[in-house]
Amino acid sequence: MDSGMIAEKLRQNGLQSVGGLPEKLEVYLRMLQEWNSRMDLTAVLDEDEMVDRHFVDSLAVLRTGLVLPGASVIDVGTGAGFPGLVLAMARPDLSVALLDAQQKRLGFLEAVCEAAGVANAVLIHARAEDAAREKQHREQYDLAVARAVAPLDVLCEYLLPYVRVGGYALCWKGPSLRNEIEAGRRACAVLGGRPEAPVPCPVHGRDWDHRILPVRKLTKTASAYPRKAGTPKAKPLGERNG
Repeated sequence: MDSGMIAEKLRQNGLQSVGGLPEKLEVYLRMLQEWNSRMDLTAVLDEDEMVDRHFVDSLAVLRTGLVLPGASVIDVGTGAGFPGLVLAMARPDLSVALLDAQQKRLGFLEAVCEAAGVANAVLIHARAEDAAREKQHREQYDLAVARAVAPLDVLCEYLLPYVRVGGYALCWKGPSLRNEIEAGRRACAVLGGRPEAPVPCPVHGRDWDHRILPVRKLTKTASAYPRKAGTPKAKPLGERNG
């Protein structure tokens, strides 16, 4: 798929093609396909679906009004760069940190940034629970984002410690959200956040039930959180006995 076809997909989804975005995404797509043959970056192999599921879905948040000009963003568990690197390409005004625990994934992202000329993204090699305890990251970001990382109650413990008071954790979710929301609310209450109404984020031509759940950071997160690496997943805060 060339840049012209990508530009048309963006247009169909009400997304702007500014700053050479289609060309950057074409580079990204080619490298994703090439590197995926050597390492596990995505289970999606169809080119058309790659663009919709990884690029268009990542950019859908730009239609919500939640990503303000000049915002600082951290993508926690970025993997192959969704949504963080795609947002960095689309919005050069953003400062985007891409955090992942696997160095090989960060090696891929570094190569894409160099090839596509992305200058507003930095890479962080760390576990989510560990970096959130570091002064340079704790409660320093306007937005913490994540896509396909964990159930909501676990995800909030990963994300909210990074968010400044008044900022948002933005959680990309599908149909599972209805089963996760109550546990997520309980976890957010402990962590200083409050979920707001989910925002539907349809992708043109797809019947996917995709939405973004904004979680507003109301108060500082207690120093006990996040708990040590592995604990949020093993003992989710949203469990009634958690």
